[in-house]
Amino acid sequence: MPDIAIRRATPADWPAIWAMLEPIIREGETLSLPRDGDEAVGRAYFASPEKVNFVAVDGEQVLGASYVRANQLGGGAHVANCGYITAAAARGRGIARQLCAHSIEYARSAGYRAIQFNFVVSSNAAAVHLWTALGFETLTRLPGAFDHPRLGFVDALVMFRAL
Repeated sequence: MPDIAIRRATPADWPAIWAMLEPIIREGETLSLPRDGDEAVGRAYFASPEKVNFVAVDGEQVLGASYVRANQLGGGAHVANCGYITAAAARGRGIARQLCAHSIEYARSAGYRAIQFNFVVSSNAAAVHLWTALGFETLTRLPGAFDHPRLGFVDALVMFRAL
């Protein structure tokens, strides 16, 4: 694994985050966003004001990013929700693992009692395997909930980890 640091994202990090997020949106295989979504769609999804953003960096190079937010308001605000992206050139190098481990610690220190992933595309085998290895369990399967551009309708998973 690279020697990375995870730090709070700043507004100056947005261009690097968008450079990672845009190809993921265009691929349309893992996020439930319109494949023709523009930068405003990306920012609303990944960096809206209720989210706390982090970046994984090797020196000045941004290799990945994450967000943590309350999954619900009011009575559900004690459960966090998180999202992760990795630069294409950095995939398979443990960046998502490190970002998720960081999110678990951050969420715990921020007073959250659990983390819930609301919509994990079941065909994203690497993510499902990683989240399971990090202690998340699949609570339910949403049959055919995601229209994958190559595979057609595939299931989405709701995954959960108590803190």
